[in-house]
Amino acid sequence: MAAILIVEDEAKMRRLLELNLGEDGFATFSAGDAETGLKLLRENSIDLVLTDLKLPGLDGLEFLQAVKRQNAALPVVVMTAFGSVETAVEAMKAGASDYVLKPFSLSEMRMVIHKELDVRNLREENRELREALGKRYAHPNVVARSPKMQEVLATVERVAPTNSTVLLGGESGVGKDLIARAIHEKSRRARGPFLKINSTAIPENLLESELFGYERGAFTGAATSKPGKFELADKGTLFLDEIGDVPPATQVKLLRVLQEREFERLGGTRTIKVDVRLIAATNRDLRAALEEGTFREDLYYRLNVVPIDIAPLRERKEDIPDLVNLFISRFAGDSGKPVEAITPEAMQILVNYHWPGNVRELQNVIERGCALAKGNVLDAADIHLDLRPAKAANGAAGFLPDGMTLEQWEDEMVQEALRRANGNKSQAARLLGLSRNALRYRLSKIGIADEPEKDG
Repeated sequence: MAAILIVEDEAKMRRLLELNLGEDGFATFSAGDAETGLKLLRENSIDLVLTDLKLPGLDGLEFLQAVKRQNAALPVVVMTAFGSVETAVEAMKAGASDYVLKPFSLSEMRMVIHKELDVRNLREENRELREALGKRYAHPNVVARSPKMQEVLATVERVAPTNSTVLLGGESGVGKDLIARAIHEKSRRARGPFLKINSTAIPENLLESELFGYERGAFTGAATSKPGKFELADKGTLFLDEIGDVPPATQVKLLRVLQEREFERLGGTRTIKVDVRLIAATNRDLRAALEEGTFREDLYYRLNVVPIDIAPLRERKEDIPDLVNLFISRFAGDSGKPVEAITPEAMQILVNYHWPGNVRELQNVIERGCALAKGNVLDAADIHLDLRPAKAANGAAGFLPDGMTLEQWEDEMVQEALRRANGNKSQAARLLGLSRNALRYRLSKIGIADEPEKDG
């Protein structure tokens, strides 16, 4: 809530501005003269000053200069009589942000104030961004060594303190739920609940009752009333995953909640008001869904206030080593195995893989490796990747997995042969039908050292 200091010697005008700006959501402080205004300015955190230029004692221009000496960045809007434009221009030269000529409409005044506050916020954000250059962002359980993930966390830092709706995009398994939780934990709602609901995990005919609750007798089997996720998430955050799969009827109710912060339970008539921040996520192209008519355009623009796209793991391979070490430390204890590290060859296999299942697939591979490892170090033989070609959309077998080039596929087949040969490069060459020199060339190309082996 922005705080506005009103300095106006005419009591009726001062009161009218207080009431009108208060109804518009602003906190107001008011004074009838400049001296009282400066005192209030020193004692309170003020976001904008609205002052008449004709004041008793210290006049408006002198008051403006005193305000600017105290806080040069504080926006000041001056009010002046219609015939005193020259004075208003003089005030602008002295540092006023804008002026309004009396008599003015209250809608005009609100428009000027909102514009000046928006400009102030933009300048503040630019200042913060300049200060943040070179700063690295971090959050527990979120690996962000890559520039793309640093950009995501930088956006999280800026958007978390606001109440803006966030739309997370990205392929399945990239970690959208972790980013949603990071936004919640860095927000003013951090002490409130964080609830998650996956649209695809709930039958279409039950999703509305899960979100909005239901009253007793609303449908067969509804023996008691039950609150929905929106009620339970009041004063907190609701994370709605796979928003693109929400059915049209439920989309209408979602739009109303976002616009008016209210709804009725299924089968109920009582209007329930809630204070919930919504974070939505999708792995679908919602713009395509708009064109197909399966997703409401008005809901899309309500959700897409702050879009954050999370890159697939194959586009941020700098994160893979840190993710691997994080998962090893997590699963080694869970599996009861003393796994402490990973060999460079095994790590290179993981870095070179294209990860169609993203971070979730990497997590599963490390968990399986820790569970089956024979020693305390994961090596190439412990890395089991799913190298089966993907199915084409028409059901026919595809030549290559999604998102993979022929060169990447060849590199992965070399690594798989090396794994099956338990690291014996001569045996791996025979499996691939290559000469030892041809295998040596391919190993050097993908960054695996060709060290002398004990047996051939």
